[in-house]
Amino acid sequence: MKFTAQQIADILEGEVVGNPDEEVSRLSKIEEGKKGSLTFLSNPKYNPYLYTTNASVAIVNKDFELEKKVNTTLIKVENAYKSFSKLLEFYNEVKNNKLGREVPNFIAESSKIGENEYIGAFTYIGENVTIGNNVKIYPNCYIGDNTVIGNNCIIFSGVKIYSESQIGNYCKIHSGCIIGSDGFGFAPNEKGEYIAIPQIGNVIIEDHVDIGSGSTIDRATLGSTIIRRGVKLDNQIQIAHNVEVGKNTVIAAQTGIAGSTKIGENCMIGGQVGIVGHIVIGNGVRIQAQSGISKNLKDNDVVQGTPAFGYSDFNKSYVYFRNLPKMASSLSKLEKEFDKNNQKI
Repeated sequence: MKFTAQQIADILEGEVVGNPDEEVSRLSKIEEGKKGSLTFLSNPKYNPYLYTTNASVAIVNKDFELEKKVNTTLIKVENAYKSFSKLLEFYNEVKNNKLGREVPNFIAESSKIGENEYIGAFTYIGENVTIGNNVKIYPNCYIGDNTVIGNNCIIFSGVKIYSESQIGNYCKIHSGCIIGSDGFGFAPNEKGEYIAIPQIGNVIIEDHVDIGSGSTIDRATLGSTIIRRGVKLDNQIQIAHNVEVGKNTVIAAQTGIAGSTKIGENCMIGGQVGIVGHIVIGNGVRIQAQSGISKNLKDNDVVQGTPAFGYSDFNKSYVYFRNLPKMASSLSKLEKEFDKNNQKI
């Protein structure tokens, strides 16, 4: 799909300097720009590339002053970085603006699907499913019975959503996610064998939630596993049964959260963090990568380590840890010196 410089300027409310009919069909970094590509310049460190790039069109700040002639058509805007981000959003909307139903697929007659939908090939939609308007479901997805999906959601290829799940508006679920699988609930019998405890709850995902590829959110044993509004989950995250994640919390990849733990609002959790079950993490908590959380955390705590403790204390302790070989060597010398002195006495 091609756009002219003027069309892009109209979208961004910018001013064209150069050829308004210059066409672009792809995006590029400024140092890798080629004919027919669109790029942007916001960091002064990259200014020299503007004079050597082969990109056809570049977005620059309105106050940018040329030092010499360029062959690239410029679009001047208030903030080049924000404008380019806006353009990326627009590009994604155009790219993902698929409509209709591909075949083969299975859609139960009892299901209700809103307007402007896209249903990819080999998708299964079970009984009594309700899907809102402008929803995109890519190929090879499974939507279980009695599931509710709100408006303007994108469900990418290979997502499995088990029965009874509830998903809000403007959610994005990336490939390979599994929503609503059984929680890890087993009880030993008199023979020492583990018997599965039925998991009859569900998963509730509120509005504006993004879930990265390969992540798993288990259904509750009773009640609901809840992901609150605005939560952003990275790839390969495990959220166990009856967990609640507070609104606007962000969690990085490979984090695991055990059952019935409650995480507050506006938390930031680094990658590969392990969190035990049945604890409460307050609002605004910061957990550094690879930490192990085994107890409750208060509002605005910042922790690191395994088991995790105060971030500033961890940094001070780490300085000593790195110096342990030198300290051990010094201690050994002192002991030898002490022994010599004792022998003299």
